[in-house]
Amino acid sequence: MNGTRWLDEGEQAHWRAYLRGTRLLERALVDDLAPHKVQMTEYELLSMLSESPGQHTRMSHLADDIVQSRSRVTHTAARLEKRGWVERCRSSEDGRGVEIALTDAGRAALEEMAGVHVESVRQNLVDLLTPEQFEALGQAMATIRDHLAPEHHEIGLDD
Repeated sequence: MNGTRWLDEGEQAHWRAYLRGTRLLERALVDDLAPHKVQMTEYELLSMLSESPGQHTRMSHLADDIVQSRSRVTHTAARLEKRGWVERCRSSEDGRGVEIALTDAGRAALEEMAGVHVESVRQNLVDLLTPEQFEALGQAMATIRDHLAPEHHEIGLDD
């Protein structure tokens, strides 16, 4: 059959477990954030923004970091801006790009949600695995990340 390297039975089982597991994990994380009336993409944007130098960055850089289209990040930022959690302005560097900054209200909202989110990550992923399994998962995902987006290589996961 045209040279296709089909998955064997074991590979197929692992692939399907990965697909179902990641979808169920995402659903659990979303459900745990639901009482805060925030979407996972909104939480991720706030979280990444909080870790940026000065808690602000160019919208284009943020889109790359959270692996979202610039259009989607713009829509997400608009929703967060209406809540008073972020502010957008022209880049102070060149005046052409748009920067996004975390506001005090956004920082407070993120602090309130962060504990819930981290507990959900622990309960639904980290604490289910042995430390060795979790490390192997991180290393495997770093390999995939580096293959698909080598410009976003992060230090520390490849040791």
